[in-house]
Amino acid sequence: MTLALRDLGKDRESSLADGYLYRFGQFALDSRKRTVSRADSPVSLTPKAFDVLLFLVQNPNRLVTKEELLQAVWGDAFVEEGNLTQYISHLRKALGDNSEETRLIVTISRKGYQFTADVTVAEVADTAIQAAVQVSTAESSLADTQPALRSPADEAVPKAPKNWRKAAFVGASAVLLVVVCFASWRHFSGMSPPKSQKIMLAVLPFENLTGDPNKEYLADGLTEETISQLGRLNPEELGVIARTSVMGYKHKDERLDQIGRDLSVQYVLENSLRESGNHIRLTAQLIQVKDQTQLWSQNYDYPVKDILNIEDNVAKAVAHEIRVRLTSKQQAELAQSHPVNPEAFDAYLQGYYFFERNTNKDTEMAAKYYERATQLDPSYSLAWVGLSRVRNWQANTGVIPAREGRRLAREAVERALALNPNLAEAHAQMGRIKRQVDFDWAGADASIQRAIALEPGDSDIVRQAAYSAALLGRFEEALPWARQAIDLDPLNADSWECLAETEFFMGQLDKAAADGKKGLELSPDAWPGPILLSQIYVMRGRPQDALSEIELVLYPSIRAFLYPIAYQALGRKKESDAVLGEYIAKYHATGAYQIAEVYAFRNQPDEAFEWLDRAYAQRDGGLTGTKVDPLLKSLHGDPRYAAFLKKLNLPT
Repeated sequence: MTLALRDLGKDRESSLADGYLYRFGQFALDSRKRTVSRADSPVSLTPKAFDVLLFLVQNPNRLVTKEELLQAVWGDAFVEEGNLTQYISHLRKALGDNSEETRLIVTISRKGYQFTADVTVAEVADTAIQAAVQVSTAESSLADTQPALRSPADEAVPKAPKNWRKAAFVGASAVLLVVVCFASWRHFSGMSPPKSQKIMLAVLPFENLTGDPNKEYLADGLTEETISQLGRLNPEELGVIARTSVMGYKHKDERLDQIGRDLSVQYVLENSLRESGNHIRLTAQLIQVKDQTQLWSQNYDYPVKDILNIEDNVAKAVAHEIRVRLTSKQQAELAQSHPVNPEAFDAYLQGYYFFERNTNKDTEMAAKYYERATQLDPSYSLAWVGLSRVRNWQANTGVIPAREGRRLAREAVERALALNPNLAEAHAQMGRIKRQVDFDWAGADASIQRAIALEPGDSDIVRQAAYSAALLGRFEEALPWARQAIDLDPLNADSWECLAETEFFMGQLDKAAADGKKGLELSPDAWPGPILLSQIYVMRGRPQDALSEIELVLYPSIRAFLYPIAYQALGRKKESDAVLGEYIAKYHATGAYQIAEVYAFRNQPDEAFEWLDRAYAQRDGGLTGTKVDPLLKSLHGDPRYAAFLKKLNLPT
């Protein structure tokens, strides 16, 4: 008698050994005799491996969580997730499950597994059993062949004072993070990628298993810090996918092989964070995408009371884990102690969390947390960079007076550089200020180049390098940087828009339109998005399509600036005059550069230069594009254009 799985009822769920024969593909699994065969040939499995397979076969074509599988096979006994991963790897090898297209056991990132085969079930008593070898009932198993992972957490400890538990928890996370990053590097150090090809790694978002949703900011912050630390180890050989591209997988049940295809990576690092009483545990495992095998797994578990005293132990652990491909200078830097005030680190992570949300209200919250971080630890250079970025953003968007915001931004980043002259983020931020505020192009370029030299694997800094080169007309440098930003952050709309803008400046309009659309597919709110497409359509002789894009622009002031250009291209000069007059009346104090662009497009050079001079007096940020802006092309033959570039300190 053959049955469907849904007909087995709840009685089957009460025991793994249910007395049924399960068939999937060429395989037969006898749950009563505990045998597995493939086309009449026996398949040898350890007892626990058999139990894992049996539970998966009993629950096909659905996500089986790690917790569910551990409970079903081991009950209440404590078993490391790494051991489960080893059993899955053993099963794949035993079943010959090595084809990505027809994989039987699929890893669902950070969640668990899915058995993808169609399974039929028959009662053993009514079915001739195929020949099979009895699975060994010896006590040995994969777990028995490995030493148990022990840590100070295995010992009872006194309860920590409540008022510093949070600080210790955060401090522990920061310290253990260093161990995870460099322990994982040990496994990459022996891998030799093909010539001209990097090893590519994705650090998936930390899974917050503390039970406290308020610690999401901590999980997100640790994700960013792990990416940053691994990214700087050896950027010539190890590329690490940037935060924006991996955060899309947070709270998402995605197959590991699909993640590998999406991000073009060979390896994935999964991480989780737990808290139990006075202990914290950070779990990390390195997985090879092509066969979903676990290469390395480790738990870092400490009692809270010891967290602030383990820096020496961490330094020793890092020294032990580091192997090859690190210069003596890098090893010396790693040997240095970099203590961080735990409460300041907590405030910094909160600031980072709110700044990434990109609203006026959240940005003000970010400023408060960054300020708190600098107050708690005045030597915390990265917090000073965060505060500088917030103040600069607030100045550019009018949240605070521009002069005040730019002064505060400059003071904060200068403080960061004084504290740490080798902080890449600080040099990148100084580059922004020198370009946007000082019109010091050479200084801005030098700052960006210094940042790149320090952090060549940081996608945000790579995009800054692309913009810096493009705005100076060095397109032969800008294009490779823009493409590298996509390699490092392929699912970030900003990366594609950066490439599209570079191509737009170069006059490669078809490529710019295609890449701009890719950015919009990833994020409908991508910048410049429809702003860029509307200008491309005007220049390609499709002004009606430009009008459709203008309607999608989110910002009223920019929509108002684009309409007179589109109407002029359509030959509707009176309408162009009317909307331009309205724009000047409303935005003359903040949109001088945009007014100059419209007049230049309309081939009115005298008016264009008049408004360029006004933009200079206003320190209009739009002037950063003066040298390469296609809308100003009609001015290039005018002697006043070369004079104006010189006034801006731009090379002619």
